[in-house]
Amino acid sequence: MRGRPTHLPDAVKRRFVEALAGAAVPQAEIAAVLDVTVPTLLKHYGDELRRGSAVMQAKLVGNLLRIASGSDGTALKAIIFSLQCRFRWSRYLPPPR
Repeated sequence: MRGRPTHLPDAVKRRFVEALAGAAVPQAEIAAVLDVTVPTLLKHYGDELRRGSAVMQAKLVGNLLRIASGSDGTALKAIIFSLQCRFRWSRYLPPPR
């Protein structure tokens, strides 16, 4: 028999991959931990990688909105950051006609 043995994902590995993706661990690092290649990781755990990233993004957005709802200087910075990222707002561009 040649090459690596076939990778068999199970429920524990799927939860592990989702948690690592949710913690923003790079895919190459997750693959190294599981001792698989990145293409194998994407083949067997694509849904878990997407779900983990989406959960992390939702938490970050929730925290940003919570901060932006304040009334101090930090809230103003959070609002400006949100406008720049989400709505492509820039204080340097002229206003649209």
